[in-house]
Amino acid sequence: MTLKDQLEADLRDALRSRDETRKNTLRMLLTAIHNAEIPPEHPETAADAPDSVRADLDDAGVTEIIRKQVKQRRDSIDAYSKANRPDLVAIEEAEAVILGGYLPAQMSRDEIAAIAREVITRVGASGPADKGKVMPVVMSELAGKAEGRDINAVVTELLTQT
Repeated sequence: MTLKDQLEADLRDALRSRDETRKNTLRMLLTAIHNAEIPPEHPETAADAPDSVRADLDDAGVTEIIRKQVKQRRDSIDAYSKANRPDLVAIEEAEAVILGGYLPAQMSRDEIAAIAREVITRVGASGPADKGKVMPVVMSELAGKAEGRDINAVVTELLTQT
C-alpha cells in the first residue's frame, strides 16, 4: 500500500469516526498532493485537470509534500504565537502532530552532530567562516532524515567550538 493509499484509507476512517481535526487535515494534505500531481504545462486548476494528465507521485514525492505541510504548520504556529492566538496555535499543533505521524523518524541531535563532526573534519573546516563549506555537504547527506534548522543549529554550534 502506497503512502497516498494509506492517507486515503485514514481519511475514510476519520470520516467514519467523525474526527474533525484528522478529517480536515487529511483533506488539506490530499488536496496538496492532488495539486502537485498536475504537470506545470497544464494551466487548468486542479478541479478542471483531467485524470489523464495527472502524474501519480511516489512515496518520496508525497513525503516531501507532507514535510512542506508540517513546515507551514510550524510557521503558522510561530505567527499565531506572536499574535497571541492560543486557539489557532492549538489547531495548528494538532494538525502538525497528525501530519508528522506520516513522516519517517527524524535523526536525533546526537546523530546529526556525529555526521556533522565527520563532515567538518573531512572538509577541513576550522570555524564559523567555513559554514558555507560544511552545510551543503551535511544537508545532502541528511536529506529527508533531519530538519534543516536542526542541522543548521548543530553545525553552527560545532563550528563555534572549533
